[in-house]
Amino acid sequence: MTVKKLFPLLAVTAVLLAGCTLAPKYTRPEAPVPATWPIGPAYDNARISSGAPAAAEVQWREYFTDERLRKVIESALRNNRDLRVAALNVERARAVYGIARAELLPTVDVTGRGRKERVPSSSFGSDGGSLILERYDVNLGVSSWEIDFFGRIRSLKDAALQEYLATEQARSGAQILLVSGVADAYLTLAADRENLKLARSTLDTRKAAYDLIRRRYDVGLSTELDLRQAQTRVDAARVDLALYSRLAAQDENALTLLAGSKLPAELLPDHLTLVNPAREISPGMSSEVLLLRPDILQAENLLKAANANIGAARATLFPRISLTTAFGTASGELSGLFKSGSKSWNFSPQVVLPIFDARAWAALDAIKVERKIAVAQYEKAIQAAFREVADALAVRGTVEDQLSAQQSLVEAVSETYRLSNARYAKGIDSFLGVLDAQRSLYAAQQGLIAVRLTRFANQVRLYAVMGGGSR
Repeated sequence: MTVKKLFPLLAVTAVLLAGCTLAPKYTRPEAPVPATWPIGPAYDNARISSGAPAAAEVQWREYFTDERLRKVIESALRNNRDLRVAALNVERARAVYGIARAELLPTVDVTGRGRKERVPSSSFGSDGGSLILERYDVNLGVSSWEIDFFGRIRSLKDAALQEYLATEQARSGAQILLVSGVADAYLTLAADRENLKLARSTLDTRKAAYDLIRRRYDVGLSTELDLRQAQTRVDAARVDLALYSRLAAQDENALTLLAGSKLPAELLPDHLTLVNPAREISPGMSSEVLLLRPDILQAENLLKAANANIGAARATLFPRISLTTAFGTASGELSGLFKSGSKSWNFSPQVVLPIFDARAWAALDAIKVERKIAVAQYEKAIQAAFREVADALAVRGTVEDQLSAQQSLVEAVSETYRLSNARYAKGIDSFLGVLDAQRSLYAAQQGLIAVRLTRFANQVRLYAVMGGGSR
């Protein structure tokens, strides 16, 4: 068989066998969580009408109805450095995948060489004189192309593809975290600013009460104990005022960091009750929706990559066939390179048959263990996701009752405070009752803000843990 016929035959054979791989058939592991969401008293009120869409079907612009919050999120998506790094990681993984895929194809090069040397005639068995040898050649050829009979390169290419897809899912997960993180920071800032206003108004109220007690004390109508007790409430309010001033400033700094740039003052919230609530979404009935979360898809891509790496490790135990070949022209004179009769070729196949290499078997064992680790990480990701959704559903199932009870508590304590003030003014009760009612009212109002924040923040969290916010 001539060389011209042999080379096309090998090329066709390589193409036909390139689809072979020694990687084990991939089977998705069973999800180690219940098929449905938890049930019980905490979840009775967590269900939404069947008309509500799933989180993954709702874009974040549609989910968040507050216009100022939308603009802050848009700024974060444009300027946040962590998200920018995640996008660059995707580009890098795409390039690495391109390198791995290109390994299946031969590398074709054009080489030109020239050689001229003086050889003494004595080396040819004659006396005296010398011989000048010249050689010039130009070749088009393939250098050490591995023909992937057993799928080693293809398995590595498949592993690189899955790693690239994993980085894409990581980018989607990073966007979800950013969107939810911005919303959480925005709501926390709104709550702390509301607490700051409450602390300021409480301080004004307590100062007014202190001034009243001071005047009564000066004319002998109040005791020094009443005066000192009033002073403690004023000082406590000053402590809270400083605390919430600091927290609000830190919240603004955190939001600025997430947004990636300084935010205009008009975009910052002043009060939690002024933030428009988000849309309603449905968790559905089946926990299978978790399999579409970006972090779980990322874990599955890494599991598939580990599975493909087993095929590459197995292939190293089989013969490796490589081919070096070139076609061109050669001549003893530079001017004769392309004249008739100057054609040249070389054909050099090579087969490497591994006989004993303990490292290859150890590497195969290590990669099999890596696959088991990837399975455990995939299962853990599902379990963590199930727990996150279950926790968010438990909050949604109870927070409305908690909010209603807290509002009723504020109203009751507010009335108690009014009655205590009236009884003290008439001399029926001591000032201690007023202070106790005042302290209870302040705590109840703070609790109401905290419950409202919990409700808003849980809407954000449920949307994120159900896979919303990636688009």
